[in-house]
Amino acid sequence: MSDAGATDSGARTVERALAAVLSTTSSEGLDTGASLLAADPSADGELRRRGEQFVRLAWERGWQPADVVRLVRRDLDEPHVRLVTELITAEARRYERLTPRWAAQLTELDPEPDAELKPYRADRFSYATAVLELYLLLVRLPAIEPVGPVPGTPVHLPPADGEPRMLTRIRALLAKAEATGYPQEAEALTAKAQELMARHSIDEALLADRTHRGDVPGACRIGVDAPYETAKAMLLDAVASANRCRAVWNSAYGFSTVVGFEPDLEAVELLHTSLLVQGTAAMTRAEAAQRAAGRKRTKTFRQSFLMAYAHRIGERLAMATEQATEQATGQADAAANGGGLLPVLAARDVAVADRADRMFPETVATRVRGVTDAEGWTHGTSAADAAHVPGGGGGRDRRGRIRPAR
Repeated sequence: MSDAGATDSGARTVERALAAVLSTTSSEGLDTGASLLAADPSADGELRRRGEQFVRLAWERGWQPADVVRLVRRDLDEPHVRLVTELITAEARRYERLTPRWAAQLTELDPEPDAELKPYRADRFSYATAVLELYLLLVRLPAIEPVGPVPGTPVHLPPADGEPRMLTRIRALLAKAEATGYPQEAEALTAKAQELMARHSIDEALLADRTHRGDVPGACRIGVDAPYETAKAMLLDAVASANRCRAVWNSAYGFSTVVGFEPDLEAVELLHTSLLVQGTAAMTRAEAAQRAAGRKRTKTFRQSFLMAYAHRIGERLAMATEQATEQATGQADAAANGGGLLPVLAARDVAVADRADRMFPETVATRVRGVTDAEGWTHGTSAADAAHVPGGGGGRDRRGRIRPAR
């Protein structure tokens, strides 16, 4: 058979295999499709091309690499993660330039892009079964709110000069806070990082206003993984609100969409990750002490702990932002131009709210319930106090409100 004939035969085999899988929800269709593919090696190339097309379709429906991999890891198995990583890496090679967030996500998937990615290997039937299971998930992905341009779309990208020195410094401070075994040192490091974040946000807002840069709010997605995802979504909402952003949780797909200006989005990603690491470590220590004393109800303890931690962090971060703004306003007043700061920040708040409302017109705030462990709540509140941020007094009453997407 000629190459063209083999290609046509392989394409027909792939069509029949996909039709068998999509025609039924039973395993019989999957077995039929996998058997067809396993028996026809000429279909391998076409099968791979279809996978890249399905990945591209996911981008056009609003998904990004980290979103897809997170969902595959949650709903399927490790071989499927390897397969989708191969497809994403291959499909991404089509584009000369990518936005920084896309590039960062691809780097996390494939830390050595110039190296040959070791492919997933199995017998032909098992391989075809895994591929079809993955394709079934990809083809059924719904359209979601886009948080950036689809790869290949002409966009203006700033020069790649690396991240600002301030963010590098903040990242280093938070890494030290997570790694140290001394609570007082962690408090001081986290406090300094939060102070720098608030100041960086204000400086960027004033610079954009003075230079008429025309900044507009953007958006990013941050994974909210099980277990205890409600408490984790609350923590992310608290961090987002304190950094002049809005977070909307999509529980069905395991992520929150955060809307805000780019410097604030970067701060949210850094601080949320660090506080989650610190909170989880504190919860593990507290739980170990409880179990040593004979306590067994670990699930309710953990849930209550993390919800209390998120609630208290929200109060303290809100106060920290207020204090940083007051200090910056006082400094601006001393320089005889303080009247411009608060209107600039207010305009950015309005822009963020407008963008979030347009992206999620049906989103509502929901009061979270379900705290049933008093000791877990008490320990979680104490852990939030230990993760010191400036102005850790009362602050605004948030009471565990999150905004879920409908």
